[in-house]
Amino acid sequence: MRENIIFYFTDQQRADTCGCFGQPLDITPNLDELASGGVKFENAFSPQPVCGPCRALFQTGKYPTDTGCFRNNIMLPHDIKTLADYMEEAGYETAYIGKWHLASDGDLENPPVIDHTVTAVPKEFRGGYTGFWRAADVLEFTSHGYDGYVFDENNRRIDFKGYRPDCITDLALEFFDQYDREKPFFMTISQIEPHHQNDHEHYEGPIGSKEKYKDFVLPGDLAALKGNAEEEYPDYLGQCASLDENLGRIVERLKKDGLYDNTVIIFSSDHGSHFKTRNTDSHMNGHDDYKRTCHAAATHVPLVIAGGDYKGGKEVELLVSTESLPKSILAIAGVDVGDAMIGENLLEVVQGKTDNRPNEVFAQISESRVGRCIRTPEYLYAVYAPGKSGGEFAGSDLYADDFLYDLKKDPYELTNLIHDHAYDPIRLKLRKRLLAWIEKTEHRKTEIIDEAQLA
Repeated sequence: MRENIIFYFTDQQRADTCGCFGQPLDITPNLDELASGGVKFENAFSPQPVCGPCRALFQTGKYPTDTGCFRNNIMLPHDIKTLADYMEEAGYETAYIGKWHLASDGDLENPPVIDHTVTAVPKEFRGGYTGFWRAADVLEFTSHGYDGYVFDENNRRIDFKGYRPDCITDLALEFFDQYDREKPFFMTISQIEPHHQNDHEHYEGPIGSKEKYKDFVLPGDLAALKGNAEEEYPDYLGQCASLDENLGRIVERLKKDGLYDNTVIIFSSDHGSHFKTRNTDSHMNGHDDYKRTCHAAATHVPLVIAGGDYKGGKEVELLVSTESLPKSILAIAGVDVGDAMIGENLLEVVQGKTDNRPNEVFAQISESRVGRCIRTPEYLYAVYAPGKSGGEFAGSDLYADDFLYDLKKDPYELTNLIHDHAYDPIRLKLRKRLLAWIEKTEHRKTEIIDEAQLA
């Protein structure tokens, strides 16, 4: 039988929360073990560090500017062929558990016009998942760190009691109670942790997290820029530790049921968290709290794939984008979508088939500003659309320089060199590369100018 696939992804988790990506505390022993036998991508970056847009990309393999889902509160269009559509056509049984965030429409900061945030998501709004379903559109609206509810495939409300990641995992494990093994399965477990709880304005770790993780060491960017990390980081780590414990429960069940050796597990996150240290400048024309920025705090995410051809305890140093996950998942299932999806088959990167592959990644920034950025091993270069709100406009014909960081000298992205004339040749070279990315991905020609030209 073809390999089963589990996509276990978290919400707002920095790569450096994981032991295999440098976390000094024992937060992620289960993920670390998967990485030791699978493949760890050291430099994986989100292509769109906002919940809804990134999820739309994960489900379609298309940029948010193509689907129209460039910000939160924009519903996934029904006429786009999705990852689930392809998987079910390929003979896979599908299962989706957790946060969906693709079934409600409305303006930012206002109640949705079409609202499935606190009611069941109708079948036609589920992006092609016709099988096992235990989800809420916006899980943070139907639950808190403890207690809440989701809906099943028959629109029945399921209440849960206990710490949310544990309960979401309980629901995922129910799938195996009814799985008959007639087909391979594709399961997505979309945990909401370690996202902050919006209505409480805090990260809600398991009870006791503040004491258990009091000896935390802040990453370099947070140690320098502070934000609210000193207060929130212990609970944030507690959330990450809970996610890892629950990953371990999934692995344990797979082994118990004799499914582990034929299952590929993908672990990643939609984006990270900058703990209110970024987007405080005058170019911010929208909304922000913890993400919505080109900086690594929001874009550098964990990515481990274990099972099948992803084996050997390999470490990939090349830059990759999680935009490639839909295409890579389908490749595991034996489906070649060609140019119907963006990105690359990550297995080819693992196998060293990287001739003529540029070692760089591109990202679209929304809600805080209309922004675009390109990252290479040496530099991060970003632009913004002057005067345009990232919550209203998907793109722009005109951008201006925003950030330039020399990552070898300044790995925590603390010194913006955009006005340092010694870096003009580098800035202009990166500008040319970024213009090419925008034209390729958004099918439009744009202009990038020096900020001084706005005066």
